[in-house]
Amino acid sequence: MADDSSSRTRVLYEIKRRGPRTVRALADALGVTTMGIRQRLSLLEAEGVVAAVEPDQSDPGTRKTATRGRPAVSWKLTASGHAEFPDAHAQVSADLIASIRDELGDDALDALIERRSKATREQYLSTLLPIDDLGERADRLAALRTDEGYMAEVDRLGDVLLLREDHCPICVAATSCQGFCRSELRTFEAVFEGVATVSRDEHLVAGGRRCTYRIEPQSELARVTDCRPK
Repeated sequence: MADDSSSRTRVLYEIKRRGPRTVRALADALGVTTMGIRQRLSLLEAEGVVAAVEPDQSDPGTRKTATRGRPAVSWKLTASGHAEFPDAHAQVSADLIASIRDELGDDALDALIERRSKATREQYLSTLLPIDDLGERADRLAALRTDEGYMAEVDRLGDVLLLREDHCPICVAATSCQGFCRSELRTFEAVFEGVATVSRDEHLVAGGRRCTYRIEPQSELARVTDCRPK
């Protein structure tokens, strides 16, 4: 493989983005030999940042079988491996949340989160609302989120779009206070209001591998109904 630092990062990044991977899946994705991947995984396992797991047959990246018909071993990130991807100011954020909740109460904490969310929402709307095409708007949103550390991508399932966030840079804060997650969903709903509905399919804080949002185009009738005076 490439130099040690680069190859290490690429393997960890691929597993972080795609979930548990077989040696073959990693080799195919990174364009290297299976021998090179095995050597790298052996080193990463010794570091304690990856671990071997039983393959998930529902995951295309882990369906390949080894020779002699045995299921191929898959590799996942350990807690130490996930820690390689920074959670911005994690402990400070958790401590501040606890202090605000103790001193001022949940209502004050919710108000602060909403103020932060409002600023983010206004920034997103000014950038994204001029984009009429739904797919382009979703792609641009993913780019904004990636710039903020969320490792976001958009998958297309026919007319339905899936916004995947493979990393959460505020995971500790979000775990301490679900208000961050609720405000995030409201922000995405605002970005696509009148053109698509947004729902959360997978939730990292609730035990999912990532956060995934389903963006479904509204029918013409639904759009007309939404535009009626209320």
